[in-house]
Amino acid sequence: MRGVRYDQRVAALVEVRGGAHDWAEAERRFAARDWPVRGHHPAGTGPTAGVLPPDPRSRVYELEVRLPGAARGCERGAAYRVAKLLRGACLEGYVRRSERIVRDGEAVTNWRVHSTEHRFPPPASRYRRRLRRRLEWLRLYDTGARVAGGPAQALRLARTTADAGYDPAARFGVRPRDRRWRELSRHLPEEETERRTASVLLWALGVALALTCAQGGDVLTQVLWYTAAAGALAGALWSGTRLYRRPAPLPPGAGVRARLAARTRGAGFAAVATVLVVAPVLRQALEQGARFRSGITVVAVLLVVAAGLWLLVRQWTWGEWAAWVIPLAVTLATSSFLAAGSVLHALYADGVGLSSDELDVPAIWQLAATAKLVTLFSVVLLVPAGWGYARHFHYGRATPGDGFNGVAYLFLLLLLLLGCAGLALGSATAAVDRTTSAARARSDTLPSYFGVQPAWTCVRPVVPVAELAGQGPPLDIRLPYVLFSAGSDTAVLWDPASGTPLRLPAGQVRLTPARSASARCPAP
Repeated sequence: MRGVRYDQRVAALVEVRGGAHDWAEAERRFAARDWPVRGHHPAGTGPTAGVLPPDPRSRVYELEVRLPGAARGCERGAAYRVAKLLRGACLEGYVRRSERIVRDGEAVTNWRVHSTEHRFPPPASRYRRRLRRRLEWLRLYDTGARVAGGPAQALRLARTTADAGYDPAARFGVRPRDRRWRELSRHLPEEETERRTASVLLWALGVALALTCAQGGDVLTQVLWYTAAAGALAGALWSGTRLYRRPAPLPPGAGVRARLAARTRGAGFAAVATVLVVAPVLRQALEQGARFRSGITVVAVLLVVAAGLWLLVRQWTWGEWAAWVIPLAVTLATSSFLAAGSVLHALYADGVGLSSDELDVPAIWQLAATAKLVTLFSVVLLVPAGWGYARHFHYGRATPGDGFNGVAYLFLLLLLLLGCAGLALGSATAAVDRTTSAARARSDTLPSYFGVQPAWTCVRPVVPVAELAGQGPPLDIRLPYVLFSAGSDTAVLWDPASGTPLRLPAGQVRLTPARSASARCPAP
């Protein structure tokens, strides 16, 4: 039997019909999945007595389903996994009931064990006794042991040894590490408290991100982002109200007051946490402007994608690794290989009517273009990241049993390729539009693109103009042109008036930087 990684345990009543042969096959499938069978009964007996009609060819299994993912919705995920398994084995079966096995039922206080030998014999002075008690809190008498439980339980556990058992005369005491022992009923179980606290912090991060993105946009964009921030703030406060449960036992008539106090306490914690998260992020966004906002947005997207991919791959079997990772790796390698051939530069050159060889881009900038293309590719990974979140939270049909959906795989692979190509084309097209618009407007500063730095230059022929062997529109030596590259053979220029390139033999012209885009070039 192979070990299977799981996060949740769900007790399920599974009815399998068909007789002894089908029952044996179902048990074999359960064992292969490492799902223990706690017991089984004929239908209509045991836990289903009076619920299901008696049927000698039907058996109900008390099954423990172990599955990865979140606690919320794991009952639905377990039921679907069992049904998927039975359908895959061509067995007739029904999940009659599924319920999560709660493993986190109590918030236990931790205590440090310390020796009380220093108390005997008791000192005569009351101040000396107080001093020794204060020294206990400085861990001077700690034994290093740790116990957990209520106050009385902790003291008994501290005075218990493996050899002699509980010895009430043992000189050991305990000191709490937290305040849960004073109000145990107010606290949720430990793991549930951690989940709800994490929920508050995630909502707070959402508020910070929404407020950051709202800065510097138009009115409609700001309204949308401020609405999102208000929704995230409401989510944080609501999550905070669920941090503390209603204290018990309650005095008569104190139920409503105690519930409101617990909810107010949790909402206050959520409000303080939100302010502490939002304040520094919003301050940096206001001080540093658009660069910080774009940077924090990219970081947020990368974190969301990385978390979704991790939730996805941690549930994969070896078969799914082969079916998913190999195509993704091939696609990533292909995109990196194409980027090394300067795909982005080729698209940019094509937009201005040149070839990629005429741009003469340094190798370091070609490597930067490779990184850019890989970054664009990573955005498309939002699709498998979303699938990872869906599988983790057991949404819909996103929790397959032990197979792989080939149609979804082909669709995802095609989407990755098309999405990467579309994003790369959009990046180069936007750069071309910025450059040509600035050139037609005769702007003194022309935008660069991964090592391509166009500049205004004046052209002075060293031969009569009529003898120039150039390609492109007629040369006007009074106006500056946009220079893209000046190789040993050809000078590649771009004419803003006609929007076409101009190629001149490098040996027949002399190029000098223009004083400005609108200034006249000096006469030869």
